[in-house]
Amino acid sequence: MNKDNRLDYGIFITFMIFLFISRLIEFDLGMAMGENFYIFARDMVLILPPAFVIIGLFEIWVDRETIESHFGSASGIKRYIYAILLAATTVGGTFVAFPVANSLYHKGADYSSIFTYITAASLVMIPMSIMEASIIGIEFTVLRIGLSLPLVVISSIILNKIFAKLDYVLPSDV
Repeated sequence: MNKDNRLDYGIFITFMIFLFISRLIEFDLGMAMGENFYIFARDMVLILPPAFVIIGLFEIWVDRETIESHFGSASGIKRYIYAILLAATTVGGTFVAFPVANSLYHKGADYSSIFTYITAASLVMIPMSIMEASIIGIEFTVLRIGLSLPLVVISSIILNKIFAKLDYVLPSDV
């Protein structure tokens, strides 16, 4: 175990001790933090294992040529449409979006597709959009998505050009 791992474990153990002592002395802020941590941890345990199984199946079942033809630089404008559609159906937010983006990268997707996917994954999730439309109104949701998506695509194109100019390549161990 290296020094960084020991520090991470030390911080986590200190946090758990704080939560335990907060429960003993009934410290309201500490108890609220513990409840929020429990809800977050429970959600991660429920969401991440099935999501990683699906990502593993994606790695095996979807070949590189399919990803290159739909998300590669030669696929034109449709790569952004596919990235947005994939992002809209991604469950688990960015916890799942980043491993999927990594898989897309290793299978030949270009950076602009990946940037569009990651950004859209937190912007256009179908369950979130339905809930938002039912609470705030469908007009707001359509306006938010309609204004945001073009900006996402434009910024993804700009970032792709910057990365290409710098000849940037992700490290192979990512």
